[in-house]
Amino acid sequence: MQIPKFNLGELRVVAETPAFLGRPGIPIYSFPVMGKEAVRALYERRAIWQVMLGVGVESKIFTPAINPDNMARAFVFDGTMVPGVSNLAGGKDLFGIEWEYIATAGGSMVRPGKPFIEDANDIEKKVVWPNIDNWDWEGASRANEQYLSGSSAYAAMFMNGYFERLISFMDFEGAILAMVDEDQRAAVQRFFDKLSDLYIRMIDKFIAYFPQVDIYTIHDDWGSQKDTFFSPLVVSEMIVPPMRRVTDFIHSKRRFADLHCCGSNIKQVPNMIAAGFDSWTPQMMNDIEKIYDLYGDRLIIGTMPKIYEVDNSTEEEQRAYARAYANQYCRPEKPSSLSMYSMPMSGPNLVTNAFREELYKQSRMNYGG
Repeated sequence: MQIPKFNLGELRVVAETPAFLGRPGIPIYSFPVMGKEAVRALYERRAIWQVMLGVGVESKIFTPAINPDNMARAFVFDGTMVPGVSNLAGGKDLFGIEWEYIATAGGSMVRPGKPFIEDANDIEKKVVWPNIDNWDWEGASRANEQYLSGSSAYAAMFMNGYFERLISFMDFEGAILAMVDEDQRAAVQRFFDKLSDLYIRMIDKFIAYFPQVDIYTIHDDWGSQKDTFFSPLVVSEMIVPPMRRVTDFIHSKRRFADLHCCGSNIKQVPNMIAAGFDSWTPQMMNDIEKIYDLYGDRLIIGTMPKIYEVDNSTEEEQRAYARAYANQYCRPEKPSSLSMYSMPMSGPNLVTNAFREELYKQSRMNYGG
């Protein structure tokens, strides 16, 4: 598709998104293509403007209630959601593990101290695998027709990945020991491999019943505030192979694979690439500029504007910050996305209306418009 050159008429605001998780609504401009087309263009490395993945104008999270993980993790976003009620549930996850909703944290956790499994070698005899064929996929499809009918790209998130799933069974200390203990590693590898079989079957169901979904996000945290939890070698041996099977399947269906991975993980970026992911949005404790410079040609990085004093800045200064950001990160040969952490749930929102308008205009021109 030939995209017309940018013109000022595109800046006309035609609507605004609803507020999301404490973030303000976002103006929707008179875009030359639908948001989902802009997202696909980014993943195909022919970006049209700087999009925000996950919670922006151009893409939307889809975590349906049919997957028990989403109820347990208090993170249901679908056509059945009642805000503040059905998405604050807690309860049993995909494997029957009980999660408790913690209101002050705004999320759920497995109560620590009484792990379901203490030795990974017990996984095969203790874990009961879900029968997803018994789920009401037809009903879920009907319930989400309206939710999935918009012009945005839709990203289905799998809340518990590999290491996180192991934590839910064994608590953090037990899980991280099992990843490196010679007596447990083989059992963990067998579990992760079977977990990939399950995720592939679930994604296949999603493609059949929710064909509007463009992106599949695997949620698997690998780091703390200061460093990664384990060495790159451990990840390359234990997590990359089963993940790669899933991302290969996603790509075979002409969809895209995104990794949600919290923590300081610059050491793990080569593993993210080896695992077949198309995109990652680092948290702010990471050196995002360095990650983009080193790996932005192989992985779409969610990039951040420079931190500035929003309340003490003029509109023209905000526009200047937006142009500087666009000129650093909106490069046709090395496209990126705008990090959702630019619009935090609390604290200063770097993406003011002036910043956003100037970024849209500059990124359109930088990407060839």
